[in-house]
Amino acid sequence: MSKTNQKVSRRQQILEALAHMLEASPGARITTAALAKEVGVSEAALYRHFPSKSKMFEGLIEFVEETIFSRIKLILSEEPAAIDRCEKILFLLLSFTQRNPGITRLLTGDALTGETGRLRNRIAQLFERIETQIKQILREAELREGLRPTLPLSAAANLLLCLADGRITQFVRSEFKRQPTEYWADQWQTIAAGLMTPVTISTV
Repeated sequence: MSKTNQKVSRRQQILEALAHMLEASPGARITTAALAKEVGVSEAALYRHFPSKSKMFEGLIEFVEETIFSRIKLILSEEPAAIDRCEKILFLLLSFTQRNPGITRLLTGDALTGETGRLRNRIAQLFERIETQIKQILREAELREGLRPTLPLSAAANLLLCLADGRITQFVRSEFKRQPTEYWADQWQTIAAGLMTPVTISTV
């Protein structure tokens, strides 16, 4: 293995250990000393790969961004209906967090107490970007399908994001006992039934 591959492998190992510790110790603050012990290296070795703990958190956030938005792009390319696009994006968020409990603590801000504001802003921007994408889907539904939200556009997009956001927060608050996808199929049927209405064309 080349030195470059070794470096990438060690970086990956550090990030995986960090995610595992976030999951294994809900509510606990992760120290670099504890992380170094988990990885089996010195603290100095950690800092050779990441200049700070904030950069380690940033590495996990980048993983979230790359995973979520690449899959949203796939959903948009494969699914034409607005209702189904929205459902699949929200379910993507819920299922991703269910599979990655430790990283979910970053998404709710639970693990960022005392960390730099840049990280909290980046998480906020991630959710804003998803909300903007949902808003765009609902906007396009009028032209593509003759449907519009029963709520004002911005309010409808925000409602959908809040549905997922609330379930993700409950997941962390319950220390990963309440699964984000619990009851989702039934709840979505009720939401979807009242979300859109046909566009009324005036003949006057």
